[in-house]
Order: sequence, then structure tokens, then C-alpha cells
Amino acid sequence: MNLLILGATGRVGQAATAQAITDGHSVTVLVRSPDKFGTLGVAPTTVVQGDACREEDVARALHGADAVLSALGTDGGTVLTDSLRILIDLMSRRPGPQRIVTIGTAGILDSKGYPGLLRYESPESRRSSVRAAEEHRRAWELLSRSPLDWTIVCPTYLPLGERTGVYRVEADTLPDGGASISVADTADFAYRQLQSADYIRKRVGIAY
Repeated sequence: MNLLILGATGRVGQAATAQAITDGHSVTVLVRSPDKFGTLGVAPTTVVQGDACREEDVARALHGADAVLSALGTDGGTVLTDSLRILIDLMSRRPGPQRIVTIGTAGILDSKGYPGLLRYESPESRRSSVRAAEEHRRAWELLSRSPLDWTIVCPTYLPLGERTGVYRVEADTLPDGGASISVADTADFAYRQLQSADYIRKRVGIAY
């Protein structure tokens, strides 16, 4: 399988990239600083140096990809949505697979205790700032209006930890009592969704 991974030098992105390479997939990464892969232990098939918010760079990296995993964060601005607009436009215009998995936040899942609200809008959220959650919400809205086969993986607190492959997931809501999920297991689930149709056009809460 030919995969494009964005945000591959971040915590979740690195873990997903390493897992995909180890499993024998052809992996292209689009990164600003290729030297950051020195700590990965494995090498991507293709490294495209560029900016995920530049259409020409994304188009080069996307060429031949069967699926896309975006592990980009909000980065204090609009990198997430700017990049996603480009991806949606490019993927929508090309023939072939339109599968994309992105990493979101549990804040954009439906609140169980406060129907009609998202978790970040309800008292369930203890964060003082909602800026990041609002950027993730805008990304979800962009995907919802697109024709792509998307899945948004929505972890709660993300500590470091080993990949166990054992966790709970739930469409559109956070599993009851879910308080954390490791970076490695978040990457594991997101990576597995690239070849799964279980949660097409769904947000997915993930926790232990």
C-alpha cells in the first residue's frame, strides 16, 4: 500500500510512520526538516521536503498515494485547516482512492452528559482554552462537507507509553471513563484505519 503521512515528525506521526514502514508499506512523508527522522530507527520510502500548506508540495507528495494519514497538530494557528483544504481539493479532483485518516481531539466528540453539545463546549472539558478544539472542529466540518472517505481519531490525554493494541473505541463519543490513551496506541489505531471501513465518515473516541 502506498501511504502519505503528514505530521510525520510529531509524536503520533512518528509512531504511525514507523509501524507502516515495519509492516512493509511504501511510505511517503512530507516534512520541512528531513533530518528529524534520525530518531525514528527506520527510513520512509520517500521523503518530500516541503510545506503541508503549499499546494505544489502536497501535490508532489500525494502522487500515487492510496491513503493519507494526517497527524498534523493545530500549531497555535491554522496549519491543520489550511493543509486540509488543500488535501480535500487535490484528493477530490483525482481518480482512485479517497481515504484519509486524521488525528483530532476528544473535545470534538459528542458530549454524553450534555446532549447537543460537543465535549469542549460542555462542563466535561476542563481546558481553559478552546482554541485548539475549535480548529479541530473546523477541520471536522471541512471533512464533513467533502466527498472523501474520512475518519477522525479523537484521543483524550496522550501520555507516552508502549503500543499494546488493547484499547476501547467508540464512534462519535468517548468511551465511558476514558481518561488517557498512549501516543503509540493512538498511532496504532489510526494506522489500522487506513485499511479499514469500520469508521468511514466518523469521529472515533479512543481510550483505555
